[in-house]
Amino acid sequence: MSEIKPDASMDLRGVLCPMNFVKAKLKLEGMEAGQVLEVVLDSGEPIQNVPKSIKEEGHRIVEVKREGDHFRLKIEKGA
Repeated sequence: MSEIKPDASMDLRGVLCPMNFVKAKLKLEGMEAGQVLEVVLDSGEPIQNVPKSIKEEGHRIVEVKREGDHFRLKIEKGA
């Protein structure tokens, strides 16, 4: 499988819930359906809460990678 190339990325390490989700949501709102946003999140609450909230908004998590004490998420914007 080839690497999914993000159309945009954000580093949200150190950003607390729910601000990290709000920032990701606002970024997604400015993107086209089908585009991919890469988000870097801390472990703990952010990785537990943000993907769930993103899915509830109708977007798709296409990749999750653990990198030490943080995670790299790729989110495909829904229609």
